[in-house]
Amino acid sequence: MKRPFSENPHATPSSLATPDEEMHQIQRGSDELLAQTGAVSNGSVMSPAPNHADNNNDAKKVKLDTKNPGAPSRVIHIRNIPNEVTEAEIVHLGIPFGKVTNVLVLKGKNQAFLEMSDEVSATTMVNYFTNCTAQLRGRAVYVQFSNHKELKTDQTHSNAQNPSAQAALQAAQALVNQTDTQGGPNTVLRVIVEHMIYPVTLDVLYQIFSRVGKVLKIVTFTKNNTFQALIQYPDVVTAQAAKMTLDGQNIYNACCTLRIEYSKLSNLNVKYNNDKSRDYTNPNLPTGDPALDSALAIGGMPFTGMPLAGVTPTAAALGAAGIRLPGQPSPNCVLLVSNLNEEMVTPDALFTLFGVYGDVQRVKILFNKKDNALVQMSEPHQTQLAISHLDKMKTWGKQIRVTLSKHQTVQLPKEGQPDAGLTKDYSNSPLHRFKKPGSKNYQNIYPPSATLHLSNIPPTVDEEQIKDAFAHAGASVKAFKFFPKDRKMALIQLGSVEEAIAALIKMHNFQLSDSSHLRVSFSKSTI
Repeated sequence: MKRPFSENPHATPSSLATPDEEMHQIQRGSDELLAQTGAVSNGSVMSPAPNHADNNNDAKKVKLDTKNPGAPSRVIHIRNIPNEVTEAEIVHLGIPFGKVTNVLVLKGKNQAFLEMSDEVSATTMVNYFTNCTAQLRGRAVYVQFSNHKELKTDQTHSNAQNPSAQAALQAAQALVNQTDTQGGPNTVLRVIVEHMIYPVTLDVLYQIFSRVGKVLKIVTFTKNNTFQALIQYPDVVTAQAAKMTLDGQNIYNACCTLRIEYSKLSNLNVKYNNDKSRDYTNPNLPTGDPALDSALAIGGMPFTGMPLAGVTPTAAALGAAGIRLPGQPSPNCVLLVSNLNEEMVTPDALFTLFGVYGDVQRVKILFNKKDNALVQMSEPHQTQLAISHLDKMKTWGKQIRVTLSKHQTVQLPKEGQPDAGLTKDYSNSPLHRFKKPGSKNYQNIYPPSATLHLSNIPPTVDEEQIKDAFAHAGASVKAFKFFPKDRKMALIQLGSVEEAIAALIKMHNFQLSDSSHLRVSFSKSTI
């Protein structure tokens, strides 16, 4: 019987120092180590056979049909693997390139075999790792075609007898089935941030995802009231590694959970470099803001993004990836709000609006520039929430701008100093929404929307009374609905987001009865 492979007892991993030296031995048969101790089964090496006849019988247990050395094969030979590497890690090397149908790890020989569903997938994988060295647990491993066109085991030594190999293959198949309804493994990931209690910016995502590999482009957007992003890597292997490493991780403690899947897009077309999108391969793109573009052009500077302030992921956040964000500037709790309608704005109005996203401590409308105001929040992360949700929102007919102020606090006027009631202190206000640590209100923070959530409605007040109250406040009511299981709460839909902002400012804390004041917030739902 012809042996399915040749033996070379002198060919050990330590003697195969470089890929160039290996190539010479590949011509003689790259898989010769498979037979050094007789037959091999998944996950273990059989005892050496005492004679040729027994060798031939044991060889049947792993049926490796030979073909021309070096020729393409759907079986891939991986060398120099660390001793502790698992079947799952070997399988993960192949997942980005196609369906993995079998795996065999020879831990004592620092080698593994991976069988793909077809030669095209295997060829793509070998070609990729010819130009880019594969790594497992920090060690460079070498990927080449096997001399054998199939990786077969008999029933006794099948993957059914090797739970770890079986689990790895089942996980790979589940991933393939999952990506059938997504875009399939490629360079672009779709990232959804769930339970976003604290704001997540493009820069936060960049620092997190660039820990895994080079990030080329990012586009962020909000869909169905959920913050999402598309992130492009230079190759499928890096994208795969990011998905495996970061999917399900929390950016901050117990919140801002990353849900990652493959996008159906294979390339991102980024037109602007700003706080919503970024092409890191082309720093000279315009920002989309004519004033800022002019300033950058004068200064000859590309847009590099705003520094993060105040909120940083916890030390444990994304620990699986070893992610640590660099030190941030000192926390700042003061916002500069500009382009306000000075005929409409009051400290109380800003307290109510910004109070949706944090506990406002002080408000100052600038005496000599009354379309500008300073709003001091109680926590730095609340300033980020306010910026992410209120910047560029149309309020009282004007698109307001919300940015971090250079001031660390809002100063109260000195005694006798004219102020005309433009500065107010709210530090002891009973209307703060988040004064209780871990308040559930953090879980119900949403961007401005045309639908408002109403709560604290007394049983004596009916739908018509509430609709009339909003109509008197200047809102056009389009729909109204009490919560079926809790009549203390309701949804009211108004004509526009701008109307809803104005209505929230007027109607939050509106007195519905002697002992009940209405509570109003933005809703993620519609009627």
